[in-house]
Amino acid sequence: MDRHAARKLLDSHLQEKSLINHSLETEAVMLGLARHLGADPDLWGITGLLHDLDFEQTRENPAEHGLIAAKELEHALAPEAVQAIAAHNCEMNGTSAQSTLDYALRCAETVTGLISANALVRPEGMQDMKPKSLKKKMKDKSFAANVDRERIRECQHIGLELGEFLQIAITAMQDIAPDVGLDRSAD
Repeated sequence: MDRHAARKLLDSHLQEKSLINHSLETEAVMLGLARHLGADPDLWGITGLLHDLDFEQTRENPAEHGLIAAKELEHALAPEAVQAIAAHNCEMNGTSAQSTLDYALRCAETVTGLISANALVRPEGMQDMKPKSLKKKMKDKSFAANVDRERIRECQHIGLELGEFLQIAITAMQDIAPDVGLDRSAD
């Protein structure tokens, strides 16, 4: 499946703008990670873009989240992408995270919430955001309280120190900030 077909599929499944933005942010972070780690950016990007394909459908039944999307995508994506999509919700659906791609998706899709929340409270939005400020926000449990800090720290499973991972994620999201409502330069 190419990126155009993946985006069309995403738009046919998700109606909420915030979920679409989250998917685009996750795609961007996954592309940044793939480039940094020497992985396949097309595979990683599409995996990030489609990871929440079934979210609106499974919102009331989180044990199914990831599994329905994986089933739908099993003939359209590489097996490792399908596995990562199922494993990104392993706490709820019982699929275990094992590969670098699995852990990359888990920490990438989670860090987007922390970065987005930080951008929305900063007068300058995404501009000049630093890992140090995100690390400080991670210590404040009331800030972006739904963001799982331990899942972000799973970046160690892909061979990245927290600050390095956060910088990759920030840079990736800065590139798409205007597309997902995080660009304050237009204000």
